[in-house]
Amino acid sequence: METATDGLSLESEATTVRAGATTLQDILSAQKRIAPFIRRTPLERSQSLSERFGSNFHLKLELFQKTGAFKVRGAFNKILELTRAQEKASEGVLAVSGGNHGQAVAYAARQLGLKSLLLMPEYTPKNYLEAARSYGAEIVTARNMVDAFEKAPAYESQGWALVHPYDDPLIVAGQGTVGLEILEDAPQVTDIIVSIGGGGLASGVATAVKSQRPNVRVWGVETEGADVMARAWKAGRVVEVEKMTSLAKTLGAPSVCERTLAATKQLLESVTVVSDKEAFIALEYLLDRAKIVTELAASCTLAAAERLRRHFTKDHHVVLVMCGGNTSLDELIKCRELLGN
Repeated sequence: METATDGLSLESEATTVRAGATTLQDILSAQKRIAPFIRRTPLERSQSLSERFGSNFHLKLELFQKTGAFKVRGAFNKILELTRAQEKASEGVLAVSGGNHGQAVAYAARQLGLKSLLLMPEYTPKNYLEAARSYGAEIVTARNMVDAFEKAPAYESQGWALVHPYDDPLIVAGQGTVGLEILEDAPQVTDIIVSIGGGGLASGVATAVKSQRPNVRVWGVETEGADVMARAWKAGRVVEVEKMTSLAKTLGAPSVCERTLAATKQLLESVTVVSDKEAFIALEYLLDRAKIVTELAASCTLAAAERLRRHFTKDHHVVLVMCGGNTSLDELIKCRELLGN
């Protein structure tokens, strides 16, 4: 599935692109704010992918970020602003997460001397739970992500400050710093392929990039069964999905939000939906040829590139955002068995 952008023109948006309430200046401010706390991850050209596609392919290796995913960027930006504004919650910070966001909030909270409480679905992989606990987080499990979000207000009323995984301009700004780094390291970039969970990363990256380089194309990706953005585009409104069926658990947002829906409709070329099997085949290729172990939420960008390859020529420079690498050996074996590879 590939969802079109209905022909929206982006040529005049060079200085006015916004992701909800998030601007380029917000992202530049976030870059300065979080710099002491995160890694500036590498961007490398892939010879094997470049030969495979007859184009120039690059990998933004955000899986080497602290906690193994991009999420710490937004978490630090939000929590640092909470403490600066003297809005530190009486209890600590609260997160709803299927894995990476929870780890990021727990890690950032520990670094900044705060307590953290995570609401996580009961199917969260063991390695995510163990990592979050190692950062000092208290974990409360829920039936699924919808149930986890429904539990959050009760904890907020007790004094916990919610750090939303994507529906927050500070979170979007933090994630957008990935886009700034891409432009700095690959100024020749023509295309960026980025995955979508709730849409914070895609919105932030697209805002950072297209505010400065409006001709750069940003392509969104989801997996079947975790395609809440594609469904929202089709419906023209936010759609809630109670049960996620994709194996790409870190793409498991129950819905997007008005902020990220509006931003992606304005800024993305399309949302391509690939199967779990396509994403896993891409994961195996990246392991064999690039020597990196990604999540399905990251390898799906390569699967999408296959669907989109007609758009890329020898003159294009395509960046795949490897957003996370928190995949255990048990998960890889389970995926291989379930997908019949």
